[in-house]
Amino acid sequence: MIKDPAPLAGQGVASQRVADILAERILSGDLAPGARIKQDELADELSTSRIPVRDALRMLEARGLVTMRANAGARVTSLTRRDLEVSYEIRERIEPLLLADSVPHLTDQDIADLRAVMERNESVTDVDEAIALGREFHWITYRRHSTPLLAQIVERVWDTTQSYRRAYMKLAMGNTTTGGSRTHDIEHQLLFDSIAKREVETAQAALVMHIRRTRIGLVRYGHLLSGTGGEGAPYPSPLLDAAE
Repeated sequence: MIKDPAPLAGQGVASQRVADILAERILSGDLAPGARIKQDELADELSTSRIPVRDALRMLEARGLVTMRANAGARVTSLTRRDLEVSYEIRERIEPLLLADSVPHLTDQDIADLRAVMERNESVTDVDEAIALGREFHWITYRRHSTPLLAQIVERVWDTTQSYRRAYMKLAMGNTTTGGSRTHDIEHQLLFDSIAKREVETAQAALVMHIRRTRIGLVRYGHLLSGTGGEGAPYPSPLLDAAE
């Protein structure tokens, strides 16, 4: 007997909706690293059954945003200091490859889009808006790539580290001891100039410098980031000891 696919299709839509809502809460910082996700409460809040919630959690686990353990439930993924270091080492190696694949194929409109993002960023004071513009800037530089596997890896690393990057940016935007809030603007300008000239190797060097500075800042000032994420000890002790 062939089952009616309609209920399964509806369930898939519901699961995706829950996954999208949860992903937004995690990436926006509303759910901090280490925070517990209570399936029953979430199902009640979203007026759905536990099945779409469970499926959504599996989807987010595949993206690296959620960690699920037997008899311990689901939590927002939290990273140790070494996790962060490795994540940024991955970025330093993979993103220059993605950039080199994309730059020769960028159009004049792509360059104009990059310039527009930089102009919008000049007056930004909100951390979340700054993060969104930063992501938009970099994805424009990568948009002409032909290597989806690399792009998927990069997006996963960006997602899993975003909560920590947000905490560091909050510190940077309010404390000159971290190097100021506009250092990344200068780095973006260097990257933009080299991309506009189609100087791939120079663009790669600027990108590596940009990523490495953030990695160093996250490790160096990790001890100042505690308490910014809320429930669940989002900055584990390995990160808090980073400056010692």
